[in-house]
Amino acid sequence: MERPLEGIRILDFGHVLAMPYCTMVLADMGAEVIKIERPGKGDDTREFGPFIDGESAYFHSINRDKNSITINMKHPKGKQLFLDMVKNADVVTENFRPGTMEKLGVGYEDLKKVNPKIVYASICGFGHDTVYPGRPGYDIIAQAFGGLMSITGYPDKPPTRVGSSIGDIISGLFTGIGILSALRARETTGEGQKIDIAMTDCIMSVLENAVARYFATGEVPERIGSRHPSLAPFDVFKTKDGWMVIAVGNDSLWERFCKGLGMDELLGDERFTSNEARSQHHDILKERIERWTTDKTTDDAVDTIGKLGVPCGPVNTVDKVVSDPNTAHRNMVVELPHDKLGSIKLVNNPIKFSSMNTDIYMSAPHLGHHNRETIKKIAGYTDEQIRELVDEGAI
Repeated sequence: MERPLEGIRILDFGHVLAMPYCTMVLADMGAEVIKIERPGKGDDTREFGPFIDGESAYFHSINRDKNSITINMKHPKGKQLFLDMVKNADVVTENFRPGTMEKLGVGYEDLKKVNPKIVYASICGFGHDTVYPGRPGYDIIAQAFGGLMSITGYPDKPPTRVGSSIGDIISGLFTGIGILSALRARETTGEGQKIDIAMTDCIMSVLENAVARYFATGEVPERIGSRHPSLAPFDVFKTKDGWMVIAVGNDSLWERFCKGLGMDELLGDERFTSNEARSQHHDILKERIERWTTDKTTDDAVDTIGKLGVPCGPVNTVDKVVSDPNTAHRNMVVELPHDKLGSIKLVNNPIKFSSMNTDIYMSAPHLGHHNRETIKKIAGYTDEQIRELVDEGAI
């Protein structure tokens, strides 16, 4: 079965998370991703724990479906090898500090002279075009600077980082959209272009109604816990054995919720007759609802409320979500063969096509595993030329 991005070749300098996440998704979709790593060391995440028989679970989680080659970009012949590969590539990706590729003589302006059709994508904390040149950016920096931490957590607690590295992941996804858009534009213009992604821009763009509320009211949004700022009940609730969420998004659902759970008295209470009123009295409302939920197990509460047609669900721990029947039904956990480990479990690609295969198919590569075959295929080097590169420390 065909994959939607077959025929697209990406030379990927991505390291750690942001750009590797982008190219992982594109590789899942069929792009040929050549991961370029430092000889002898590779991506830093190869040394990130936890480990399975010496193999980094972190590295494997974001580098499946890719080929690995090693190039010493500070060696003249290593640099020339890369330029020779660019001639036959569609995309170059990197998430170094701004200026790194330019210092090596392989920035976008250099590469488009070699291949005018090349699409060049970069991710960094504050962008290449920025008033903060040289400022490094990690996920937590992006979440903090971009405003996300200021609205995450509870009012009486410090600003909180979102549980996953969303600054990296969102940046990777936006970059993927940018790459595909640039490739589509190239079909019309015949030319590539540079894509400049700032992690802080990406975080600000997903603040959703926090920015809209500020523009509308002039009031700075604050941390309010898990509840919604303008809908109620829309929060996390304690149960007898854990936690659940309930999301009542309109008055019709509110009426259904109250009647179904025997809370008819709330329907006539002026404090709860509209979303605005319910939001203003959310603490009182939550206390009343938890009198009901804490008397039920999570499963029973979810089952009862769900049958009313009111959106709700359990707050799952990781072990529960990976073993949920729907996870299996949608093939979201797969076991791939691995030459050292025998096999390794990974989360599958969530994008499901009706007539194309997008399931992951290959575990993450060993360092430099594809050197010879890739260099011969893309750069056209002979076995003798490749031996010289090895002997001289260029790869």
